[in-house]
Amino acid sequence: MKSDQPIYIGVLFSKSGWTAVTERSMLSATEFAIDEINMAGGIGGRELVPVYRDPMGDPESYQKLAEDLLIESKVKIILGCYTSRQRKAVLSVLGKEAGLLCYPAQYEGFEYSDNIIYFGAVPNQNSLFLALHLLENFSPRVYIVGSDYVWPRESGRIMADLLASGGGEVLGQSYLGDDASATDFDALIKNIKACSANIIFNNFVGRSNIKFYEALAENSLDNEQIVVASLTTSEADIREIGAAATAGHITAATYFASQSNPSNLACLERYKAFRGEQPDANMCWDAAYTQAHVVAQAMRHCDPENINSIRSEILGTAFDAPQGRIMIDPLNAHCHVWPKIGVARKDGQFDIIAETNQAIRPDPYRTTYSLFGEGELPPEANPPDFHWPRSLRVYR
Repeated sequence: MKSDQPIYIGVLFSKSGWTAVTERSMLSATEFAIDEINMAGGIGGRELVPVYRDPMGDPESYQKLAEDLLIESKVKIILGCYTSRQRKAVLSVLGKEAGLLCYPAQYEGFEYSDNIIYFGAVPNQNSLFLALHLLENFSPRVYIVGSDYVWPRESGRIMADLLASGGGEVLGQSYLGDDASATDFDALIKNIKACSANIIFNNFVGRSNIKFYEALAENSLDNEQIVVASLTTSEADIREIGAAATAGHITAATYFASQSNPSNLACLERYKAFRGEQPDANMCWDAAYTQAHVVAQAMRHCDPENINSIRSEILGTAFDAPQGRIMIDPLNAHCHVWPKIGVARKDGQFDIIAETNQAIRPDPYRTTYSLFGEGELPPEANPPDFHWPRSLRVYR
């Protein structure tokens, strides 16, 4: 007999704490997507009801609240997490309590779980494109910085390998903990300045990213003196940092709010009409919105109470996301995404100066990263050390 009972889904993003700048935008995208799903008839007429918990940025809280959602609230699926520390905390309970996490952020790769679907970029989809851009447009003398945990360190290692293989020079790497003071950041910037770097590869996250840009400004370093290239600095971060401090700097991302493609423009207009405000749209906002719709799409074609059935339906499925048409790879449960290079503007948005003309498949398990040769290989070859030919890169 067909049920008319609601379907509950867990939502695990922080409204406060170290990473709330980005997670608040992910929460708003998730809420909006669930509203759209319900306005379109829900899941076979059943309402999709979010069960929200606020971990306040603390990895231990993500673990405890994930357990609460799976055991006490009886949800099967959780939409949530931003950093790798948060994701790994939730992963520690997923198998034991039989849940499925949909994860909407870029990460370092080298993880596989039957209990996670990955909607963000992995290094072959963002670091590689950024390295190519830096090598083609600068003679990079790079200093690598970031927060002190696995994703920034792995991203730094990969970028160092890519740039060195292409003739760039890596001058040093420094990572600071969440508790680093303004004095620590000031010392870091002074050290970078003394090295005569012309590029900083920046993997600071959350509040640390704000402190980093504050230290840059206090040391009178703007994009005329040194260019900051990042995989994390999004429109949400810029709103907190201030557009004047970030103008002229570079971010590689799968999505920018300034995209002019029809799916993005329509989504932004729907959000504004429904919620009465402009969205704080950024790469993680896009992924959070997308994953909620992909889950609902899968639930409509299977038993919405069975996570194995839902996962099977998600694998191989496609969706017209704001970034472009994405697909979940059936072999590794990661997402085919659309890499782009953006330059931050004085209004807090980005000018997109380079992008691929097709979604790039995820290769999350590459052990080495290097650039090689001048020849162009066909896109279908795409071997482990492949770099995209110019025909796949559209410059503006």
